[in-house]
Order: sequence, then C-alpha cells, then structure tokens
Amino acid sequence: MNLFERGLTLWVALCMLAGTALGHFLPGLFAAVGGLEVAQVNLPVGALIWLMIVPMLVRVDFAALASVRRHWRGFGVTVAINWLLKPLLMAALAALFVRHWFAGWLPAEQLDSYVAGLILLAAAPCTAMVFVWSRLVDGDANYTLTQVALNDSIMLFAFAPLVGLLLGVAEVPVPWDTLLLSVLLYIVLPLLLAQGLRRVWLAGGAARLEQRLGQLGPVSMAALLATLVLLFGFQGGQLIAQPLIVLLLAVPIALQVAISSALAYLGNRALGEPHAVAGPSCLIGASNFFELAVAAAIALFGLHSGAALATVVGVLVEVPAMLAVVAVVRRSRGWYERAAAVN
Repeated sequence: MNLFERGLTLWVALCMLAGTALGHFLPGLFAAVGGLEVAQVNLPVGALIWLMIVPMLVRVDFAALASVRRHWRGFGVTVAINWLLKPLLMAALAALFVRHWFAGWLPAEQLDSYVAGLILLAAAPCTAMVFVWSRLVDGDANYTLTQVALNDSIMLFAFAPLVGLLLGVAEVPVPWDTLLLSVLLYIVLPLLLAQGLRRVWLAGGAARLEQRLGQLGPVSMAALLATLVLLFGFQGGQLIAQPLIVLLLAVPIALQVAISSALAYLGNRALGEPHAVAGPSCLIGASNFFELAVAAAIALFGLHSGAALATVVGVLVEVPAMLAVVAVVRRSRGWYERAAAVN
C-alpha cells in the first residue's frame, strides 16, 4: 500500500475537519460551488468524481472473465454476497439503527436520507482497493481480477434496479430519471473511457499501462480528498450541532463489513475453495464502491443531504474495517487449511 492508501482513514478525518471548518467560516464560497449545477449535476463535484472513478476502472480487465469456470464456487459465493445478501443486510441494518435505535440522536428530517445513503453504499462492490486487500492476504491474483471484472459487468445492469427496489422497500422516494442519469454518468461513460484508455496504453506494452496507472493513482486519491472537503463543507453546520452523527452512521457500516466478510469466508470454506480464493472473496464481498456511492448520493439527494454524508462515513470506515478483516484472514489461514484438509 502506498502512503495515501495506508493513511486513508487519517486523510479522510483531516478532510472532514478541514471541510467542516471551511464550511463554517466561508459559507459563501461553498454556496457558490453548490450553485454550479446543470441538470441536477454539480459540475465541480462531478469532475472530481470522474477523476476518482476512471483510474480505478482502467484496472479492470474484462478479458479475465474467460476464467470464471476455474473457481466457480468462489465466484458464486462472492456474487451472492455482493448482489443479494449485502444490500439486503444493509437495508435491514439501516432501518434498525437509523429509524429505530439511533433515531432520537439523529435529525428527524434526514432519517430517510441516511437510510438511502447506506443502501447506496452497499449496492455496488469495490473495484480498486480490493487489489490491495487481496495482495495483503496472499490472494489469487487471477481470481481477484476476474471477480472485479465480473462485478463491474453485473453493475452495469443491476445497480439501478437494485437501488430502486431497496429504496422503494425502505419507502424512500426514487427519482428514476436521476438514478438512470447517475448510472450513465458515473458507471457507463467512465467505464467506456477507462477501457478506451486501457486499450491505448496496453498497445504500448504492459509496462506502459502500469506506468500510467501509477501516475493516475495520486490524482484519484487527491480528487477523493477534495470531494470530501466539499461535502463536509456543506455538512459543517449540522456536524457541529450534532457531532455524534458520524459515529452513529459508522455502526451499521462496520457491522455490514463484519457479517458479509464472515459469511463469504465460511461459505468458501464449506465449498472447499482454497484460502487464496476465500481471502479475496470475503474482502470483495464485504467492501463497497464508495466512490460510486458518493456520486449517486449527491446526484439523487444533493450535496447537503444525509445520504451524501452517510456515503462519506463509508469512506472513513472502509480502511480500518477492511484491515481488520485482512488481519483475521491472515491469522486464521492455518485453521482454514487444516479444516479444508479434513474435508
């Protein structure tokens, strides 16, 4: 992991503080930025989100889909966790914690928005950071690459219907035109651009592609941090008034990671997959494509919404939660392999 990846939680926390302070002392600046919209799309934030997403999607190799048969049980477990269990689990946790147990400590007018943000966070699996998590657990690189390509293929068709269904069940109004526009702007078009860049750079050899990816990595991270400053600038007043909001929203996110990763890990063990597959499978199953979640939340509910804040809390929780899963996977390898040998 590079410096930014290792310190992502710290950088996110610093951006939260910086954005909150700037929003408090320079409200006119953030009001002006918030007014730069076309068709409900904030132009500065939209540009930053593209800078976040495109470099990550360049890493996706759809040619890897040809090897799905090799570990079909592991792929099946991860797909089931990503596209069935995890979104339903998060919707249930959001309803339980946000609308019931924590409702008295959260702004009543934002409860539906917080639920929507948590659902958006769980509705798409992580694309880029899972390569880092997989390396940390000595995961099968081909499996990881293929699973990411498979998830991105599913995301093109399943993200909007899944989000619409879960928001409808949660009784949150679904602006379908904005949702479909978000899919076009933040999934389809960035993916087409990223794959075009990948093809051009690969024409110069794999080394050139890796060089370009190395150059784009800091750009993607800087765009993420700049987006967080803007988001917390808009949310600053609410956070100063109720600083417990971030902690309360982090609870269902952390629980979702723990439960999803455990079920994926144990599911792979029960089906006889090797540890090198089970490790990345459970990490992919538990992690979230928070860049897409942030973009969709802003497009659907606005920069000032609780949904945008909830997805940003997901960024804050992601690294420590996933590193905890990495630690468990690494330390349990002996137990996992002994159990597999017995079976």
